[in-house]
Amino acid sequence: MAGITRRQFVLGGAAAAGAVVASRGYSLIVPTQVASKGLSQSEEPSAGHPWAFVCDTTRCIGCGRCVAACKAENRVPPEPHTTRTWVERYVITQRGEVFVDSPEAGINGFSGPANVKYEGLEVKKTFFVPKLCNQCENPPCVRVCPVAATYMTREGVVLVDQEACVGCRYCIQACPYGARYMVPPHAEVTPTGQTGVADKCTWCYHRITKGLAPACVEACPVGARMFGDLRDPSDTVAKVLKEQRVYVLKGELGTRPKAYYIGLEEGVR
Repeated sequence: MAGITRRQFVLGGAAAAGAVVASRGYSLIVPTQVASKGLSQSEEPSAGHPWAFVCDTTRCIGCGRCVAACKAENRVPPEPHTTRTWVERYVITQRGEVFVDSPEAGINGFSGPANVKYEGLEVKKTFFVPKLCNQCENPPCVRVCPVAATYMTREGVVLVDQEACVGCRYCIQACPYGARYMVPPHAEVTPTGQTGVADKCTWCYHRITKGLAPACVEACPVGARMFGDLRDPSDTVAKVLKEQRVYVLKGELGTRPKAYYIGLEEGVR
């Protein structure tokens, strides 16, 4: 094997990755299901540090400040397809048709009312849904990484060691939430200086481990994004999960996501 790098070996000999089937839909989580007591060990939030993220779709206004704040905080490349978090607009018609758009990942907001783009259709409802890494307790991206570049910290946060990443894209194929991307090979701005490697939302790990909120949470002008510690019963997120009806995306896949949603409508995927 002399003369070739680990990345060349993996890329040269790897077969196509088996993708996790990203079925559509969401699952209702009964508040008691996320309480830290009364659950089996396999169902409990991460033992190291049970952080949780809540997105309130009834509050989100699609302004895109969260996306801009994330890119600035984490040195994410400016291209729309390279984003750690994004916002989608859902348009539901009277006939039950569902249309989704996210121009430039929503960083510049959504110009014009939705019924202009879908002229001729009777629009029943429109709303915005923030998207980000779900920080799954059972993450498929960790299982498929051939070099352990994608790993879970002792606090239960899934990260990417970009110095170890070989750019095989297995984790991108495995993520059912579309939360990963490849850093462009010629990117001038990168999270760690590496290009041609996988990247994703970390819930601003460098901030939350210092007691700070993720950048997107701080930037949201309407409180549609919330981050908290489930060990603290007085924490806002802990109260939300205990008192309100919350949902997770694609809960039927068994990934046990730690990103919860308030007010999801039928058709969100």
